[in-house]
Amino acid sequence: MRNDIKASCQKRLNRIEGQVRGLAKMVNEDRYCIDIVTQISAVRAALRRVEEEILKDHVAHCVEHAINSGDKADQRRKIAELMDVVGRVDR
Repeated sequence: MRNDIKASCQKRLNRIEGQVRGLAKMVNEDRYCIDIVTQISAVRAALRRVEEEILKDHVAHCVEHAINSGDKADQRRKIAELMDVVGRVDR
């Protein structure tokens, strides 16, 4: 993973970690259910953005490298991995 992507993802994940701690506090304080669910939705959206950033980096580097290498077996493996993970997204 490129250093700029890693730093961006780490920053986002640190923010998400704070959001999750806030959610735990909301639950502990018996906050209004809809407010909690709204915050859960925000955390899920933030995680999706991190996931998208990492997948884009994977395609731009790992998959591209496999394609440029000419190694057919590696190309098939990378594409199969990508299709598998994309198939699991949002399930």
